[in-house]
Amino acid sequence: MQNVLSSYRPHDPGHDYYAPGVYLITLVVRKRERNHEILGKLNNDLKAPALVLTEVGKAVMEEWEKVPSFEQAKGRKVKVHGTVCMPDHFHGVIEVIEKMDKSVGLVIWGFKVACTKRWRELQAQPTTAEHGQPSLAGSTPDLHRLSRRQRAEYYAAHPEACQPLWDDHYDDTICLTDAVGGIDTRHFAAMVRYVKDNPRRAVIRRARPEFMQRCLHVVIGDRDYAAFGNLFLLRWARKVQVFCHRKAPDGRTPYEQTDAYRRECAEWKRMVMQGATAIVTPGISMGERIIKDRCIERGYPLIHLQKEAIDRYWKPELKRFEACTNGALLILAPWKPETIGEVNGVPADTDYSIFHNLNHLAEELCAFDGEARVIEG
Repeated sequence: MQNVLSSYRPHDPGHDYYAPGVYLITLVVRKRERNHEILGKLNNDLKAPALVLTEVGKAVMEEWEKVPSFEQAKGRKVKVHGTVCMPDHFHGVIEVIEKMDKSVGLVIWGFKVACTKRWRELQAQPTTAEHGQPSLAGSTPDLHRLSRRQRAEYYAAHPEACQPLWDDHYDDTICLTDAVGGIDTRHFAAMVRYVKDNPRRAVIRRARPEFMQRCLHVVIGDRDYAAFGNLFLLRWARKVQVFCHRKAPDGRTPYEQTDAYRRECAEWKRMVMQGATAIVTPGISMGERIIKDRCIERGYPLIHLQKEAIDRYWKPELKRFEACTNGALLILAPWKPETIGEVNGVPADTDYSIFHNLNHLAEELCAFDGEARVIEG
């Protein structure tokens, strides 16, 4: 059975959203640039970071806690776990315990409708009809079945209509499964930990802006990048590329198991410990990943190239985030790496060419000794 709601197309078309599973849900308030503190305000206390909820934020948390009992009354079993309201978005972990007769998307849609209803009540706005839409004179279309463009056109033509609290779409991260198809407990715990740690990370970003800088467009040499982290690392006296083949020259032995790799690791560590040296790598091969992870774990200065784009709301996972808070990491994402050029006759948009080109960019960065130009922060 396919979900018919246009704003709830399955994020993973191959996944069964009716079956038991765990999901990390992220909702963003509509027009978050103007409503950036509608749910609460950060206390900016590094020792005890927290969010002071507004009445709207409190209502959202209350409605989320009601989800299990509401679904239970309909014969469905779900459970909610880690939850947090941020100033302009919401994170919640929800578990489907038994197969349902409707998808997770519809559960989230019902939650969004309930939140919008509470929000309007707090503003003493007009009462709402079914599906949380305003009761207006005349014929009101079934808005939740319209496309995003059609809804935008309707709201533009009817400014008296009260728009929903949340943006049309939402993000879901599906918890991994273990070898026998059950919930991967480590991934589940990481989801809950990520949710609960949101206020601390947000306060740190505000307290250390120079280490957590986000640039959507920075020019380094002749290349365009997006960046997150400590841009000052580009000005370090010495930048050393870590580049490793997957196999030793014999074509069989993994390179990270060779004496040559161990000697290179010792030399890279020696240069880092001398100071003023930053490691530069995309961390693609196993040998490169080992060094990249070691830098992150031990706080060694690292410039990490990734093929994934960095947009206005992108943020790194916990380990790289922590490295950024200490000023030890800069993450760079080249613009359109799939168009840089083919490698050895292999099309430019394949992983083979993208990964080789990322290593070529790492080599360029090591030779760069100028000033990066921030075009858009």
